[in-house]
Amino acid sequence: MTLAVTGGTGFVGQALLDLASSRSVSVRALARREQSPRQGVEWVRGDLADLGALKTLVEGAEAVLHIAGVVNTPDPMGFHLGNVAGTEALIAAARAAGVSRFIFVSSLAAREPNLSSYGMSKRHAEEAVQTSGLDWTIVRPPAIYGPRDREILDMFKAARWGVVPMPPAGRASMIHVEDLAHLLLNLVRLTVPLLEEVKHRILEPDDGREGGWSHQELAKAIGDAVGRRVWVPTLSDKALRAAAWADGRLRGSKAKLTPDRVGYMVHPDWVSRPDKAPPEALWRAEIPTAEGLAATARWYRAQGWL
Repeated sequence: MTLAVTGGTGFVGQALLDLASSRSVSVRALARREQSPRQGVEWVRGDLADLGALKTLVEGAEAVLHIAGVVNTPDPMGFHLGNVAGTEALIAAARAAGVSRFIFVSSLAAREPNLSSYGMSKRHAEEAVQTSGLDWTIVRPPAIYGPRDREILDMFKAARWGVVPMPPAGRASMIHVEDLAHLLLNLVRLTVPLLEEVKHRILEPDDGREGGWSHQELAKAIGDAVGRRVWVPTLSDKALRAAAWADGRLRGSKAKLTPDRVGYMVHPDWVSRPDKAPPEALWRAEIPTAEGLAATARWYRAQGWL
């Protein structure tokens, strides 16, 4: 089979390509820039605004796996263009090419669209998928971690110094990127009974930890991963917004802590819902988070990131 993939050069996409290669799945992947040759991957130069590239991407594919998205931008319009308009363009290309199977990687942030422009854009993208007429499945991952990830890296760096500031009291689910990659690829290669179980469904996978992780528990687990006992101060909404302002002044458009991110960081419940769990016959998480965090810390050190 041929699988059309967006976001193949990103954190999740790279894990997916690794797994696809091990399973001998041919991938056609969209990329903004020239990429080094990779066995089993046909690179298509372009982005989600390039209609010609999207046509080439999906032509003859059995399924589309849409991973690409904008997670951080100083201009809220960037969320709409990257997450909503890009998804709509890809849907149109898939329909024109006669590709019916469409897997969309969304976010738990779409559950609470009024908290952030990012969450709102993901919700609108989900709505575009749900009204597409395709055989869709939407995956809302919780916090994703693992090798190559730069989003959670700052928490590991903070833990190395023994202090991991966290948002107000709340809980969140976690998932290792390799477990997520297995779920995404499993959703492509389905027998008919399983397809009927996941078609037109929103799935919220996690690491299998019931009730997720409290912010304190997660910070301490990251401390354990780097071999440090950590202090976990709680930052208020006001303190986080002040920190976001400072990060914007310091790093400009490259700031990681933005006012938009603060909007969903202070929400107390980012736990994956059990009623939206993937069917066990299809997938279950294999990597315990404590072990996965420790392995991620080792990878960071090996790369000189930590």
